[in-house]
Amino acid sequence: MSDKDERDDASAKSSPLPSSSFAEFEKKLLAYIHEHKIECQHLVFAQSTHSVDEAARAAGATAHDFVKSVGLISKSNQIVVAIVKGEDRADRAATQALAGVGKLSIASPNEMLEFTSYPAGGTPPFGFAALFFVDERVLEREFVYAGGGSPRALIRISPREILRANGGRVGVVRKIARES
Repeated sequence: MSDKDERDDASAKSSPLPSSSFAEFEKKLLAYIHEHKIECQHLVFAQSTHSVDEAARAAGATAHDFVKSVGLISKSNQIVVAIVKGEDRADRAATQALAGVGKLSIASPNEMLEFTSYPAGGTPPFGFAALFFVDERVLEREFVYAGGGSPRALIRISPREILRANGGRVGVVRKIARES
């Protein structure tokens, strides 16, 4: 899932695809889930689940129940995904230090589609080649909701299952407020 705070650019809220093509992404993720025996529930809604607020309304949950997959791109075109709780923001510098791939920039919606094969606002926390880093706070929840392949779909999954599915590492990849 994306969050308007992750990118100042208003284009982060718009998908480069028409909503009529969302079903193909949802089917692709569902096939991946079945093929890799990932334990989760795949949920498709009539309304948008693009932002954390929209997803919380659709699922009848709160931002604390969500994680988002924030795509970051290295200068060598490698995708790094920081998975943070819905109310948190990804920290590029912290993720950069863990990944060791040089300077990272926030992926645009078109880059998310290109590198993950899923549209922004529905990017799942697994199912494509990337370096995955899961923020330690994500592990505080028994279950979380995450992108389900399109901006109208979610998955409900345990954080441990996310780690199993993406082969990621746990670390601090969220922005931490600094006291003055």
